[in-house]
Amino acid sequence: MSCTVVVGAQWGDEGKGKIVDALSAEADIVARYQGGPNAGHSVIREGRTIVLHLVPSGVLQSGRRCLIGNGVVVDLPKLREEIAELEAFGVDVRGRIGLSAAAHLILPYHRAAEAVSEKGPGAIGTTGRGIGFAYRDKAARTGLRVADLEDASQFIAAADRNLRRLMLEYPEADALRGMTGAALWDQMRPFAEWAGPLVTDVGAELHQGLAAGKRVLLEGAQGTLLDLDHGTYPYVTSSSASAAGAPLGVGLGPRAVGRVVGVTKAYATRVGNGPFPSEMPEDEAARLREAGEEYGATTGRPRRCGWLDLPALRYAARINGLDELVVTKLDVLDAFGEIRVLERYELGGRLVNEPPARAAALANCQPKWRAFPGWNESTSRVRRWQDLPAKARDYLEWVERECAVRIGTVSVGAERDAEIRRG
Repeated sequence: MSCTVVVGAQWGDEGKGKIVDALSAEADIVARYQGGPNAGHSVIREGRTIVLHLVPSGVLQSGRRCLIGNGVVVDLPKLREEIAELEAFGVDVRGRIGLSAAAHLILPYHRAAEAVSEKGPGAIGTTGRGIGFAYRDKAARTGLRVADLEDASQFIAAADRNLRRLMLEYPEADALRGMTGAALWDQMRPFAEWAGPLVTDVGAELHQGLAAGKRVLLEGAQGTLLDLDHGTYPYVTSSSASAAGAPLGVGLGPRAVGRVVGVTKAYATRVGNGPFPSEMPEDEAARLREAGEEYGATTGRPRRCGWLDLPALRYAARINGLDELVVTKLDVLDAFGEIRVLERYELGGRLVNEPPARAAALANCQPKWRAFPGWNESTSRVRRWQDLPAKARDYLEWVERECAVRIGTVSVGAERDAEIRRG
């Protein structure tokens, strides 16, 4: 079976959109397996940046079938808006988008509750789009799915039940008081009618495609260090962002996956709260942030910036069973005279080679640095591995050896052709 998973090997924002777009040229079907419209995958086409939130990044490759799996939480108004924007740009999406009937819905009460929960101490730093509360309902078996839009009375009854529970839990959420199940149904009905032709059995379609010899690419959102089980809990997302979540999120068995590609920046960034041991001082971070345009594609929030965290990257390689690494944004480091890597942590006087499970312990880790000389020349026009500056190759080859995962591709710019395939 020819099924490849693309996964973020850091805290998200690694540049997966561009990589999926490139790999989609060699795929027949591209499916998204988790996350919601909190993701923002940026792809440049004809000089214009297109930000995709729910639609798989393969949509910009002509003729590719793009599926939204059961592991994704879907905001139908946002999905319709995103598809309309693609069509306005000239992307033909007719008959190419499929939506799992088992995908859970993000509803207005999810956003209202999340807005209140994120106030004050203990805030996770979410995008405020209701993703976490939609997944919470899914885990509590109280969620509403795309399939539930087929029955108005059951939808209204379930929504009223959820509203009663949330109003008891969050009495200060004024926005909840004006909501009713009937009003929500009236709001969702036109979107339900619009989405009807998109609904498909994603798992069955993928299984049939693989059996027919089609090539499948599975795309996630966020990154391994934000995985609900394996990330820097509780400062994580609400779904399985690692490779193991890919077949689960589209309805395939684990044996379907034949290759896992991890994407990492040549440095590190993080959005929201939580420990970040390799974080730079703000003056240094500001320089990198501007050079790398490190602002959230969905929210516009400035990203926290730091040097590459080797223990975290090695951990991501192990958790995902990576077959290959893609390193993005190498060109952002072109003007830095010294490149640093967090080689190990020091915690309580001991050297630690992997991130500790407790977020508080990770926050207390002191970085032990390794320094590399910068190459101080542009890499943006390089297209062959042997043409990279020797110091850049030294840096990349050291990372490769330390992670025990081959670097197959290096990205040196946002454009489609700005990459070096190692062969």
